[in-house]
Amino acid sequence: MKIYDYNGKKNICGDRVHEARCKLRLTQSDLAAQLQINGIIIERDSISRIEIGTRFVADYELRELSKILKVTVNWLLGIED
Repeated sequence: MKIYDYNGKKNICGDRVHEARCKLRLTQSDLAAQLQINGIIIERDSISRIEIGTRFVADYELRELSKILKVTVNWLLGIED
């Protein structure tokens, strides 16, 4: 499977994941642990790579991220402010 870049990144939600995570005062390890509890097998370094835009984010991961970070998927995607 080819992963395409968009403006040099593999996702468009990384900056917002970082913003929402910091707002909730979660560490990357905390976020990874909560995702694992929800069935998403992911490590802390993957959260880091999401935030800097070097890791693709699957739709099911985006859905769980929005629940844990208490934001909408549209907000994570930059569709709404």
